[in-house]
Amino acid sequence: MIFAKKDHLIGLDIGSRTIKLGEVLEKGGRRTLDKFGMANLPQATIVEGRIKEPQVVADTIRGLVKDLKVKSHNVATSISGYSVIIKKIVVGRMSDEELHDSIQYEAEQYIPFDVADVNIDFHILGDHEANPNQMNVMLVAAKKEVVDEYVDFLEMADLNPCVIDVDVFALEKVFEESYLLEENSVALVDVGANKLNVNIIKNNISAFTRDVAIGGEEITREIAAHLDCSFEEAEEVKLGSAADKMPQEDLQEIVLSFVSNWCSEIRRVVDFFYSTHANENIQQILLSGGASQTPGFLEHLATETSIDVETFDPFRGLDIDENDHDTNYLKRIAPQAAICMGLASRRVDDK
Repeated sequence: MIFAKKDHLIGLDIGSRTIKLGEVLEKGGRRTLDKFGMANLPQATIVEGRIKEPQVVADTIRGLVKDLKVKSHNVATSISGYSVIIKKIVVGRMSDEELHDSIQYEAEQYIPFDVADVNIDFHILGDHEANPNQMNVMLVAAKKEVVDEYVDFLEMADLNPCVIDVDVFALEKVFEESYLLEENSVALVDVGANKLNVNIIKNNISAFTRDVAIGGEEITREIAAHLDCSFEEAEEVKLGSAADKMPQEDLQEIVLSFVSNWCSEIRRVVDFFYSTHANENIQQILLSGGASQTPGFLEHLATETSIDVETFDPFRGLDIDENDHDTNYLKRIAPQAAICMGLASRRVDDK
């Protein structure tokens, strides 16, 4: 029996269409997958990161916790999108305590919101490359109303929210836990139903992040418009379970048009990174998120960016008991689990 430490957390990734729950336990320096499961949400339950039906979300989470026989109530979850601002800034060298006291003033210069309306956090990245009297700081601000929404419905689900993370940093966390870190640059790209996140890691530190409001539901909506059918019927066509309703060539044309747009957006992020880091080369792109498995996406992105592209495996490096988990299932859904497993790697009072 592996007993959970008091500071361990359940990872809860609340996507616009799917909720993922994961639990990782540690013993003797080894990390073990204890729980993992997913549950679907009705369409429009969450729209652009805002929870429209909190009771539906709370009931879905409660059912998932019951089905997986989860004992812990302490959770880590994450947010993303327009309600979150992530900015790498440069400030004069000072201690963590001194920056804590002055961060409100620093934030006012970079955040397009009233600082009274946001929760602010920061992480000191290290000395500035050109000026030893300055240092690089990662500044993060999240709208209080959005954070409060998440806290409220998690409490409705009888859970205790301990960490509210940001999607791109949860992805970075599981990358640190699952992959051998080397002195090079890697792009972590997560494409969900309605958002695309990019986090470029340089020398094991986040160098650039970007959120874009595009994703897999674009394809579903286009199919629905093309066939004049419901969203649910269009989703079945997209997933291949209603192939007789649309010629394969028409479906491929729709999918390719959106995949091309995603790849162009990612290439623009990569080009911007190169423009500000002239001597750097991104060695690899790791793809995650439900829409990352869209047919042709991986191959098209590799061609568009001339970078090696692979599917992110967040279960890599974990001990997994095949008597408790269907490893074929985990392999199949691995890209969807990346943010969730990053959250499951968080600990109470993580920063």
